[in-house]
Amino acid sequence: MVELLSHQDTRTSLPTAALLDPDECVVIVDDSPEIILLLNHYLTKQGLTVYQASSAHELYTHLEHKKVALVLLDIGLPDSDGNVILDDLVANHHDLGIIMVTGSFDLQTALDCLRRGADDYLTKPVTMDQINYTVNNTLKKRRLAIDNRIFQRELEATNFRMQFLHQLNQKMNSAYLGTVELTGILQAILVGITSEEGLQFNRAFLALFNESGDLLQGRIAIGPSNREDADRVWTSIREHDLHLPDIIAHLRSEYQERDIEVNRIVHSLQIPSSEHEHVLIKAARLRKSILVTAAKAEEAQVPEELLDLLQENTFVIIPLYSPSRSLGVIIVDNFITGKPITSDDISSLEIFASQASLAIEHSHLYKDMLQKIDELELVSQELEHSKDLLVEAEKYSAIGHMSAQLAHAIRNPITSIGGTARLLARKSEDPYTINFLNIITKEASKIETILEDLLSFAQDQKLELASQPINPLIRRCLMAFYLMMRKANITFELDLPDQNIAVQIDATRIKLALLHLIRNAIEAMPEGGTLTVKAVEEGEFCRITITDTGLGISEAALQHATDPFYTTKVYGTGMGLTLVQRILTMHRGSLQLRPNTDGGMIAVVTLPLISSTIP
Repeated sequence: MVELLSHQDTRTSLPTAALLDPDECVVIVDDSPEIILLLNHYLTKQGLTVYQASSAHELYTHLEHKKVALVLLDIGLPDSDGNVILDDLVANHHDLGIIMVTGSFDLQTALDCLRRGADDYLTKPVTMDQINYTVNNTLKKRRLAIDNRIFQRELEATNFRMQFLHQLNQKMNSAYLGTVELTGILQAILVGITSEEGLQFNRAFLALFNESGDLLQGRIAIGPSNREDADRVWTSIREHDLHLPDIIAHLRSEYQERDIEVNRIVHSLQIPSSEHEHVLIKAARLRKSILVTAAKAEEAQVPEELLDLLQENTFVIIPLYSPSRSLGVIIVDNFITGKPITSDDISSLEIFASQASLAIEHSHLYKDMLQKIDELELVSQELEHSKDLLVEAEKYSAIGHMSAQLAHAIRNPITSIGGTARLLARKSEDPYTINFLNIITKEASKIETILEDLLSFAQDQKLELASQPINPLIRRCLMAFYLMMRKANITFELDLPDQNIAVQIDATRIKLALLHLIRNAIEAMPEGGTLTVKAVEEGEFCRITITDTGLGISEAALQHATDPFYTTKVYGTGMGLTLVQRILTMHRGSLQLRPNTDGGMIAVVTLPLISSTIP
């Protein structure tokens, strides 16, 4: 029971009329016309809507057809006892204020009326102050009781909603943790929004921005096409006692088949992010939920195409975003039931969407991590392959160069020996001597043949030419030294044209040449530095520039850098740049070495394009 306020409190309280809703009224029930006239005059002056009843029948007629807030009830009526009416009003009209009015004051009667549920008691004749105080106090008590019940109901609803969201988030979190594949996460999100255990919306559409962020694309949707379909689906779920995890687990099979229409709708959503005033783009850009009611939204334009596509003019748009970027939006409606979307619904969706955004970002990060792992594995494989290729190539280059020099040095004496033996055999007549001279001639010929084969191997000029894009080849060569550069505290800059430059090359040999140059540049920066690789198309040539910020070499050493077996290192054969120059010469290209003005060296590789390459 609300405590009654003192008479002094009522003087500073709200006007009596402010305690009633505009459609509520007061009914005076009395068989005395004079009393009715007096009370009606007092109450009307307070701004109240007043109706009169001289019998119980008239009172019940008013209660049936009007919204009665307060009854001033006379105990003695011609057709009924006021006490009987009081019991009925207390039992069946819980929000009704009741003031008993009687012609004689009897304390026991007054207390009995209050115990049975009356709010107050007046004794005839009444004064203006008595009426004002009693009516105002009763209406205050009634308003407080109603407000208290409303607030308690809202509090219970809020508590239930929070418990429900907590349970839903736990279930959805289990669904998110059960998969890192983006499609599975998106399906789990929409199931949580539309299922009976979830937020109970009819349809949900999810759209995400593409990787470049310039296009909002519809990805997936859930919801029935019509009421019959909805009834069938909901009945099936109840009959099979399916819960949220079951629906998520089976979504890809039977449940996805029923949502053909909504997925057709969502796949038609293609909105450029440059359309800033579009309601979907604006919700994503401002990171703010937008409610569209009767095809209107206060914050943005609602295009006719979107309304025609959804076939619905009332829906809510919830943004999905991470701290670093906007991910997309969720469009939710009650297409089948037509149930209004309240502010509480939007709050629940926003709480749910925040967790869904984290799950989507988690999926993106997991995908990026897998991609980085694949790249590192590729780098490791490329490094092992390139390391072996460099070692073998330099070894065979050194052997080849030594073989060429050795063959050239031995061939002349052997030729002279063989020729002299032939000449002596023709001039000698001693069969014994001729026999030995023929052996010398025959063995010299064998040695000459071996030397020719060795020289041919050392000077192998055969190329396996094919049209190759140069960009991926340069990128693979650079990534082969990725771990080596990180360990040496070397940063790299790669400047390649947007369009691939096509060249007619032997990819294996050109790769070998580039690997040598990049490795030399890295080894020239033992204290760290910057490696820059750039490719440009200049006329009929492709020019590749490899620049380091290392120690550099002197002008005198630069003149002999490509000489065989010349090296400034404490290890190595000195055949690397010789091999590079030979490979480029075979391709009708060139190698130029020059000091970098900022320190270090610049290696310029020039290769002819397809049109100017002679096979």
